[in-house]
Amino acid sequence: VQLQAFGGGLVQAGGFLRLSCAASGGTLSSCSVGWFRQAPGKAREFVAAFHRSNSNTYYADSVKVRFTISRDRAKNTMYLQMDSLKPEDTAVYYCAAGRAILSSLRFAEGYAYWGQGTQVTVSS
Repeated sequence: VQLQAFGGGLVQAGGFLRLSCAASGGTLSSCSVGWFRQAPGKAREFVAAFHRSNSNTYYADSVKVRFTISRDRAKNTMYLQMDSLKPEDTAVYYCAAGRAILSSLRFAEGYAYWGQGTQVTVSS
């Protein structure tokens, strides 16, 4: 499965962005899918995910309520709607897909396929 993420950019605090992640070479419907981010000098961290066996969504506490993960099965694409952005949301955002089980959903090790990353910069 190849993933391509896009939609990042520069936005002022309080603004919004919508990230997209298009998949090819496989279907996202059979995968757990998620978004992670990595700020300069920090470890990659979990943002949001869908588990492969149910329609439940999972979020990091820092983005809950502000971010929404979704997917379009027909387009084989997943999205991350980010509202009320804060400067601390500045990072490279990565989409991921794989066979993550519930206990590994929030960890990068649960995902075999990764997009190339898209930069999100939130100015204060």
